Amino acid sequence: MTIGNDVLVHVDNVARTFRRGSEEIHVLSGLHLQVRNGEFLALMGPSGSGKTTLLNLIGGLDRATGGSITVGSDRIDQMSNRQLPAWRARHVGFVFQFYNLLPVLTAERNVELPLLLTHLPKADRRRHVAAALEIVGLTHRARHYPSTLSGGEQQRTGVARAIVTDPTLLLCDEPTGDLDRKSGDEILDLLAALNREHGKTIVMVTHDPHASARATRTVHLDKGRLFEEKPE
Repeated sequence: MTIGNDVLVHVDNVARTFRRGSEEIHVLSGLHLQVRNGEFLALMGPSGSGKTTLLNLIGGLDRATGGSITVGSDRIDQMSNRQLPAWRARHVGFVFQFYNLLPVLTAERNVELPLLLTHLPKADRRRHVAAALEIVGLTHRARHYPSTLSGGEQQRTGVARAIVTDPTLLLCDEPTGDLDRKSGDEILDLLAALNREHGKTIVMVTHDPHASARATRTVHLDKGRLFEEKPE
């Protein structure tokens, strides 16, 4: 299959099977998905449908049982365990539901963590961190620890950490799932601005139609298969 120049992510005939004792559990089967450059894609589906599994496959956190996954010009399903971490550090920013901030580090030090995998000198790392915190509106909270930040501020710190390396792709797993509606809307506004104003390609897993309405396209995952419209 020919991949168009505007396609950033190409998932082709992907399967993911887990084993539980002698039982095989087919989470994904024959899955096809294309995500275009600059797209904000919402991925919806019931609990256990494989949404997070698919996100982890695209981000190189998990490996497909079959099929191929291409991001940009890279066949990540063919990369070794040594190559994948370096690829993720260059190309993928992750935003998690429960923030995953280190409590012993300030906001700015949490944001800096992905840069420690690069060869940037300290002064350049600090400039990148300052720019990311400014984008998410947290410059004034840079030296605060997570325990002193609200849930919305912790998630904005998580978003800053995800974008500090200027990644090719943002992968967000229920980014508003642990927030109240007001804080959740602020995060959705931020993601929409990153997509619209900074050209970031975003894939967001969500169960909330209010959140998916902010995306430019929504697909539904059900019983291991994707649908452009919600299945009956």
